[in-house]
Amino acid sequence: MKYTPLNKDLYIFNRQRLIKELRSNSIAIFNSNDIMPTNADGTMAFRQNNDLFYLSGIDQEESILLIYPDFHDQKFREILFLKETSEEIAIWEGHKYTKEEAREVSGIKSVYWLSQFKQVFNTLMAEAEYVYLDTNEHIRAVIDVQTRDARFVSWCKERYPIHKYERVAPIMHKLRAVKSKEEIETLRQACNITEKAFRRVLKFVKPGVMEYEIEAEYIHEFIRNRSRGFAYTPIVASGFNACVLHYITNNEECKDGDVLLMDVGAEYANYNADMTRSIPVNGKFTERQRNVYNAVLRVKREAMQMLKPGNTIPEYHKEVGKIMESELLELGLLDQTDIKNQDTENPAYKKYFMHGTSHHIGLDVHDVGNIYRKMEEGMVFTVEPGIYIREENLGIRLENNVVITGDGLDDLMESIPIEAEEIEELMNS
Repeated sequence: MKYTPLNKDLYIFNRQRLIKELRSNSIAIFNSNDIMPTNADGTMAFRQNNDLFYLSGIDQEESILLIYPDFHDQKFREILFLKETSEEIAIWEGHKYTKEEAREVSGIKSVYWLSQFKQVFNTLMAEAEYVYLDTNEHIRAVIDVQTRDARFVSWCKERYPIHKYERVAPIMHKLRAVKSKEEIETLRQACNITEKAFRRVLKFVKPGVMEYEIEAEYIHEFIRNRSRGFAYTPIVASGFNACVLHYITNNEECKDGDVLLMDVGAEYANYNADMTRSIPVNGKFTERQRNVYNAVLRVKREAMQMLKPGNTIPEYHKEVGKIMESELLELGLLDQTDIKNQDTENPAYKKYFMHGTSHHIGLDVHDVGNIYRKMEEGMVFTVEPGIYIREENLGIRLENNVVITGDGLDDLMESIPIEAEEIEELMNS
């Protein structure tokens, strides 16, 4: 890993929060993600299961975390199981956690090799009444492969069919939605790295550069600042491409007169930034581009004012839609007839602004959290309105990441340039 490990007190605190939510005499099990194959003997880069990482800080494949707060013997109340390393693994794959290193990272005293899991687990299951199993229950998840957690669920229920099984995902969604101070500072670090790369790109973009060259500028700056790389597949979309919401081909030339939309973010210590900026390829917005740009910026700023304790995502999105409707009327993209005849389930503004304004962000870019839960202090959201005018080859989106605080918002991207004038000045300096 490239990042500096976070303090183990964070993971101790997170486990304490989880324990308060569990039934008495229950056991909870968390598995690492698989290393996924590509072709032949190739594999994808490993990315740890976020629930396991949140509770332990362990960033290695073939790991299991077991929590049984009420077990008689204290040494079995928190256990880590790790892949046992060897001289051959060290030669071919590199260093793996020693038991002592795992204790230092996680704050868990009992560390065993994975080969001992079934024996220890059988001992604990003889006493446990409730069993919490982990699954990916994100509302937008599309899962076509059997995960390590899914295999474990099948194995566990087959071997221990009459225990009382519970879902741990709703608990993890509840806990992870509210970030601790250290998590927020780690997110801030990811945002700061993103800012460095964006400022680099402002000096680089000009007519004739390729979208993939801009992508390369970002990844260079990310990695040199201890990031693993992009938090998600980057969108570097010039001209009409910016009207394709999930455009990721990034293979076309940036042309004079176009606006370039960049939806990118750095990952740091498994936490993610999610920034969008739209800039003129030639360093100067046209009057029309500036008017649309400023309309999006006004919507973004008004939306931020509504991110406060007590609001909910569905109600918030309805209100943002009303603000966007007003801006589209001013831009001449809608008229009163459009508003009068609109379908309340598919309002007229959605022709030009068809996605949501905010989502939770953290260990997942689209982080877990119940959208119907009232907003609370410590929740972190994106704010990302956009206007996409396909007939004008113009798409503009602006996005920051913000923390709800007791007295307003902490904008983690406050220092990243966003005013049209500042963007132009930096591009032309």
